[in-house]
Amino acid sequence: MNNSFFDKFVPKEPKFFPILKEMADVILVASDLIIECVEKADHESAIEYYKKIKEQEKKGDALSAKIFDELNSTFITPFDREDIHHLADKLDDVTDYINSCAKKIVLYNPKEIPTSAVEIANLVKEGAVSIGKAVAELDVMKKNSKKIKEYCLELKVTENKADDVYENFLIDLFENKKDAVEIIKLKEIMSELEKATDAAEHVGKIIKTIIVKYA
Repeated sequence: MNNSFFDKFVPKEPKFFPILKEMADVILVASDLIIECVEKADHESAIEYYKKIKEQEKKGDALSAKIFDELNSTFITPFDREDIHHLADKLDDVTDYINSCAKKIVLYNPKEIPTSAVEIANLVKEGAVSIGKAVAELDVMKKNSKKIKEYCLELKVTENKADDVYENFLIDLFENKKDAVEIIKLKEIMSELEKATDAAEHVGKIIKTIIVKYA
């Protein structure tokens, strides 16, 4: 979409890009922490990791609120206000799901964390890296739209991998676990991790929509 009037004003309002990049950085930090959390697996470590992840979740919330405030006070935005708000919301969702997973590990204190949790946690990190690369290119979107689309495709591939791991986990869980309470605990914990990859893929969809409109 070419709009000379829009293009004329874009460089004057770059404030949103650094905030979005900060939100992507928050996701990356939280993803590293959740990997360590599920690898350590003991309850005391889980509590400490949850505290650290909660700090990142609060930081993400503050950045999302800052985006909203800036939208209300900015006359010319780099792309549609609705798209900026939607993107910030979905970035925040990724961190929220990571936080929710850590919280449930602490609250439910399962007897063991399945190895598939480590697999999905690593895929969450993989998605976080792709998000970081895509968001970092948004301020030069017209020049690098092809690269951004590749990063968005990576998010789709990562989400598909996470779906496969989660489905195999469920099959194994219901076939081999006999303790109904543990089944419920593990299913809910793993569900939050898988939702984080879903939210990350949704970030990619929003970015692709923005590219279609403006690149």
